[in-house]
Amino acid sequence: MIRNDAMTALIRETFPDAEVEIVDLTGTMDHFNVLVRSGAFRGVPLMDRHRMVESALSGARADGRIHAMSIRTEVLE
Repeated sequence: MIRNDAMTALIRETFPDAEVEIVDLTGTMDHFNVLVRSGAFRGVPLMDRHRMVESALSGARADGRIHAMSIRTEVLE
Protein backbone atom coordinates (compact mmCIF):
# COMPACT_ATOMS: atom_id res chain seq x y z
CA MET A 1 0.00 0.00 0.00
CA ILE A 2 1.37 3.40 -0.99
CA ARG A 3 -0.15 6.86 -1.00
CA ASN A 4 -0.31 8.97 -4.16
CA ASP A 5 1.95 11.65 -2.67
CA ALA A 6 4.61 9.04 -1.86
CA MET A 7 4.47 7.69 -5.42
CA THR A 8 4.69 11.22 -6.79
CA ALA A 9 7.77 11.88 -4.64
CA LEU A 10 9.47 8.73 -5.94
CA ILE A 11 8.76 9.72 -9.53
CA ARG A 12 10.02 13.27 -8.97
CA GLU A 13 13.32 11.94 -7.60
CA THR A 14 14.00 10.71 -11.14
CA PHE A 15 12.01 13.34 -13.04
CA PRO A 16 12.21 16.63 -11.08
CA ASP A 17 10.12 18.49 -13.69
CA ALA A 18 7.39 15.84 -13.74
CA GLU A 19 3.69 16.53 -13.74
CA VAL A 20 2.18 13.42 -12.18
CA GLU A 21 -1.41 12.21 -12.08
CA ILE A 22 -2.22 9.05 -10.15
CA VAL A 23 -5.57 7.29 -9.87
CA ASP A 24 -6.10 4.56 -7.28
CA LEU A 25 -8.17 2.04 -9.25
CA THR A 26 -9.46 -0.15 -6.42
CA GLY A 27 -9.36 1.95 -3.25
CA THR A 28 -6.73 -0.39 -1.81
CA MET A 29 -3.79 1.88 -2.68
CA ASP A 30 -1.92 -0.79 -4.63
CA HIS A 31 -3.50 -0.70 -8.15
CA PHE A 32 -2.92 2.50 -10.11
CA ASN A 33 -3.19 4.41 -13.35
CA VAL A 34 -0.13 6.65 -13.56
CA LEU A 35 0.41 9.54 -15.98
CA VAL A 36 3.84 11.17 -16.01
CA ARG A 37 4.65 14.24 -18.12
CA SER A 38 8.34 15.15 -18.28
CA GLY A 39 10.83 16.83 -20.56
CA ALA A 40 13.09 13.84 -19.93
CA PHE A 41 10.91 11.84 -22.34
CA ARG A 42 11.75 14.04 -25.34
CA GLY A 43 13.11 11.78 -28.09
CA VAL A 44 12.74 8.63 -25.97
CA PRO A 45 10.75 5.69 -27.41
CA LEU A 46 7.52 4.81 -25.59
CA MET A 47 8.71 1.49 -24.12
CA ASP A 48 11.85 3.14 -22.79
CA ARG A 49 9.75 5.86 -21.16
CA HIS A 50 7.72 3.19 -19.39
CA ARG A 51 10.90 1.46 -18.27
CA MET A 52 12.14 4.76 -16.85
CA VAL A 53 8.95 5.15 -14.78
CA GLU A 54 9.08 1.50 -13.70
CA SER A 55 12.67 2.05 -12.58
CA ALA A 56 11.69 5.10 -10.53
CA LEU A 57 9.08 2.98 -8.73
CA SER A 58 11.06 -0.27 -8.59
CA GLY A 59 11.50 -0.23 -4.81
CA ALA A 60 7.77 0.13 -4.21
CA ARG A 61 7.10 -2.64 -6.73
CA ALA A 62 9.69 -4.94 -5.18
CA ASP A 63 8.36 -4.61 -1.64
CA GLY A 64 4.73 -5.04 -2.74
CA ARG A 65 3.44 -1.51 -2.06
CA ILE A 66 2.51 -1.34 -5.74
CA HIS A 67 0.85 -4.48 -7.02
CA ALA A 68 -0.27 -3.28 -10.47
CA MET A 69 -0.11 -0.11 -12.51
CA SER A 70 -0.88 1.17 -15.94
CA ILE A 71 1.60 3.79 -17.15
CA ARG A 72 1.08 6.65 -19.60
CA THR A 73 3.83 9.07 -20.44
CA GLU A 74 3.84 12.37 -22.30
CA VAL A 75 6.57 14.83 -23.21
CA LEU A 76 6.32 18.00 -21.14
CA GLU A 77 6.71 20.99 -23.41
